[in-house]
Amino acid sequence: MIQTLDFSYPSSNGIHTVHAREWVPEGAPRGVVQIVHGVAEHIGRYDAPARFLASRGYLVCGEDHLGHGLTAGGKFGYFGPTGGWNLVVRDVRRLRELEGEKHPSLPYVILGHSMGSFLTRTYLIRWPGTVSAAVLSGTGQESAAAVASGKALAGTLCRLKGPDHVSGLVNSLSLGSYNKAFKPNRTPSDWLSRDKAAVDAYLADPLCTFVPTVAMFRDMMEGLQFIADKSNLARMDKSTPVYFLSGDQDPVGSMGAGVRKVEGMFRSAGCRDVTVKLYPGGRHEMFNELNRQEVFDDLLAWIENKLT
Repeated sequence: MIQTLDFSYPSSNGIHTVHAREWVPEGAPRGVVQIVHGVAEHIGRYDAPARFLASRGYLVCGEDHLGHGLTAGGKFGYFGPTGGWNLVVRDVRRLRELEGEKHPSLPYVILGHSMGSFLTRTYLIRWPGTVSAAVLSGTGQESAAAVASGKALAGTLCRLKGPDHVSGLVNSLSLGSYNKAFKPNRTPSDWLSRDKAAVDAYLADPLCTFVPTVAMFRDMMEGLQFIADKSNLARMDKSTPVYFLSGDQDPVGSMGAGVRKVEGMFRSAGCRDVTVKLYPGGRHEMFNELNRQEVFDDLLAWIENKLT
């Protein structure tokens, strides 16, 4: 029987306590998979893929980021007044260290979705060679001009309104724009999945759907600038296998074009083992899509191929 264990550890900001969870397989684990979740959600939403991997012998873990889930302490959508991106990625790194202390000999996979894929790409730059493989789900890369203008707008509002201000304008220009491709819209989150039940479950989750603060938007734009910088990309371990998975109707990945753009960035940086899987008709959350079992099976096959 798969066990779920909740635990906590101090955040890198010296204030919060990070909530984390493990899905523990029966018997000795074959490897560890660390999940890095996206914006306006939490690690508990990954129960289905985590249980699937745990049923195949992998220990799965993940944490709720600052401003998210059970780490938020009631203040959602806020990493901190300054340097929030660095704080969150350091919390991701700390979980990697804690799991490594418990399982020093096991192969280790890091899997990031959406904003979590941006954090994972930051991780691969800052701590190269510390994972056996990486999976990037629902990733993408906006143009440098779009990122710079978004950062400038959010930064200006931080100064004028305060870092914890929530701006409808900033949200509509970023996350709020993703639903436009799926009009007429049934809900504000049709872009997440073709599975109506999955979308409704997201909208009914009290730990989801909040609007990030202007400071978080600013921090995310800073993160996107960091992971697009060629000198930073050059610091990655070129031998680490990387698997991109996405729906070809995912607006975060520019309907597949953004995923291919990031693939090109990794290849140009010298990464030698890069795989891309674009699922026809799939939207942003492939782990919650109609063909999720196919996605789980493909993920497992890739992991097992790379770890053996």
